Order: sequence, then C-alpha cells, then structure tokens
Amino acid sequence: MRNSEAYLARFLALHPKLIDLSLGRTERLLAAMGNPETRLPPVIHVAGTNGKGSTIAFMRAMLEAAGKRVHVYTSPHLVRFHERIRLAGKLVSEDALVEAFERVEHANAGEPITFFEITTAVAFDLFAREPADAVLLEVGLGGRFDSTNVIRNPAASIITPISMDHREFLGDTIEKIAFEKAGIIKRGSPLILADQHEAAQSVCLDVASGLGVEALVGGQDFQAFEERGRLVYQDENALLDLPLPRLPGRHQHTNAATAIAALRHAFGNAIPHAAIETGMQTVEWPARFQRLTGKLAKFAPEGAEIWLDGAHNADGASALAETITMLEERSPRPLILLMATMARKNPSEILLPFKGITQEFYAVHLDQEGARTPADMADQARRYGLPAAVAGTVKQTLAFLAARQWETPPRIVIGGSLYLAGEVLQADGSLPK
Repeated sequence: MRNSEAYLARFLALHPKLIDLSLGRTERLLAAMGNPETRLPPVIHVAGTNGKGSTIAFMRAMLEAAGKRVHVYTSPHLVRFHERIRLAGKLVSEDALVEAFERVEHANAGEPITFFEITTAVAFDLFAREPADAVLLEVGLGGRFDSTNVIRNPAASIITPISMDHREFLGDTIEKIAFEKAGIIKRGSPLILADQHEAAQSVCLDVASGLGVEALVGGQDFQAFEERGRLVYQDENALLDLPLPRLPGRHQHTNAATAIAALRHAFGNAIPHAAIETGMQTVEWPARFQRLTGKLAKFAPEGAEIWLDGAHNADGASALAETITMLEERSPRPLILLMATMARKNPSEILLPFKGITQEFYAVHLDQEGARTPADMADQARRYGLPAAVAGTVKQTLAFLAARQWETPPRIVIGGSLYLAGEVLQADGSLPK
C-alpha cells in the first residue's frame, strides 16, 4: 500500500529501539543518498529543553514576513507526521512525502535505523530538492548524537532554556544534559544562547570557548522586556520597539528575543524591523497556551475558556502556571485543570507549580502506551496538595463540568503531555496547518 502510514509503520520496525542516539546510521544512509544535508540553504540549528518549537515559530514568521522561503523540521508531531516537515512555507504534501519515503527506503536497503533517523533523512532529501532561503532545524533529543547533528556548518546554532528532562538518555544532572545539548555547537558558527540556568550556561559557554565560537548570551548580549504594553528588544546594535508576541506568556518574550538575535546575526539587514514586527503578530505554534474554540467548546460550560498547553516537564509547567496567574490577575475565573502525563515523568515537577492556584483538578484518560493511569495521576496530585478527582476523557470531563451551575464560567486548562495535546487538537478539529 503506497501511503505515508504504511511507510511509517515499516520504518518503526527497522530498529529494535525507538531511541538509540548515534550518528553512524544516519551518516551511512545520507552517504547512500548522495549527502543531501550538504546541499541545503543556510541552516539554523536549534537545541534545548523548552522553547525550541516556539523559537522556530518566531523565526519562521519573521523570515516569511521578510519574503523568505523557509523549510522547517520539528518534532514530535501532534496529529499527523506531515507537521514535522514544512517545505517553503507549507506542510509537506502526502504525494511529496510518499515519494521521499520511497527514495529513502530504497537507499536504506533494509539496514537497521531508528524511526527518527530515517525520517530526518527524508527531511534532508526534501529540503535539498526544493529551493529556499533558510532551513530551521530542530534537534529531536539531546544534540551531540542526535541525527540532525550531521549539519557541519550551520549559519547559527541556538540553545534554548535547558532543564531536567529525558534523564534516561541525557544524564541525571543539568550539567550532563547541557553538555549533550552543547554538542550542536560548531567551530565557525555563532552560538545564540537563551537566558539559562547558571549551571547550563556555564557548560555551554565552556564548550563554545573550547571551539573558539562567538557566543551571544541572553540577558547579557541581548534581552527583551515588556514596557507599556510593548516588547522592547535590545542588543549592542539595536533597540527595537515591538508589539507583544501573539503567543502568550512571559517565557515567550525569551523565545522571541532568542529568535530575533539569531536572525539578526545570521541574516543581518535582510530581516528588517517591519518583518520582525509582523512576525510577532502572526506567529503560530499549536498547543502552546492555545485557546480552543472548536468542537470541544460545545461540551464545555457556557462561557468557559478552554486552553491547551503541551507542558510536560518542570520548566514547562512553571511557565504555564505563571501564564495562568498573569491571566487570572487580569480576568479572574475559577481554574479547572485537566491533566494526563506519561508514567516516566516525575509528577512533582509537573504538579507542584499549580498548587494554590487550581480550584479543581481532573486526572483524564490518555490513550497512549506508557501513560500514567488517571487513578495514579489523581493520587499523585493529592499528594502535592491539589484537589484531585479521577475523570474519563477530556470530552467527558468537559460535559461533566457543563452539567453544573457556574456563577462565573471557569477557565479550563488542559496539559501535561504532547500526546494529550494531539488527542485534544484532533477532537477539537483544530489541526495544525
């Protein structure tokens, strides 16, 4: 059967492990394909724990506002694999994807390779065939041994905020994780380092110094701050007065500043102030404190707000809690939190930021292997001081809330997992475009 789903199923069977960090298999396959990764437009390579996708979304919006054609590679997808590959501004078509799958599968010749490695090769194949002005390339996991790290001379490398995540692959300290992320730093390519935890920043700067790499550090060499309802960006050469970003939350100020610094350094005056301003207003990134107004709204209490966020680690949860608190200060409503996580996640890191701000907590069902059960999730939430109850699906929970009388319609926030975000987007009909 010649469709993308059939190819993806075959790719999953090519290696016994879903994750096996190494560059060797990717390098072998790319060599068999004629090394398409050496024929790409200028690449901005992005690693980090939180904010990678949002930073890329800001850069894409600004580049496209400047009239540039942009290829983008991100992961994971939320609903369909096609979200991972954007060709010159549009999600890859089914026909183009299937043709690339066929070429790359033929070149691989049945050799062992992970799902992410072979699909990264697919992205490089597509990017090398379609003219563009830039490639925005997101690391899948870590950096040093991630299959995207075959790019030897990026126009710039970005490391967004680093926190504790994927300990089983990257290490159990912030320093070990930062060292893996810093593996994308390349001699001759500038480093744009977002405002970081001190320990992570120190590791990244040590690696950059050892390679003789120029580093621009957030909070030192560039910064952004809110002033009178505007966002002010500043570096040693510019002071930009900009609208607040369309993506809500103070953490998005950091992501926007990192994006602007990278574009100014990599492309200079080719990205004018007007394009940066337009990009701030047009940027889109699904499941990052996204307001849902689609099919699910009819199941919710009348007048309720429904927000979706993919926060699934400590810093992501803290940023989400801060954003909710800021919104609450402007427009008070009862906060109802619907959450599911994967069992491998540390529940305290995800739950503690919401203590004291959540009126009701519902542990919802997540249809994903390795998900924490709603009963266990509710027990964990109670342990950390949240008024928790076991619930069914998100849709069922919204209907349960709608059956009650509300003096003030609630603010319903759904989070804890990108898998859950994908399920919710599909149920809402709010598919990424």
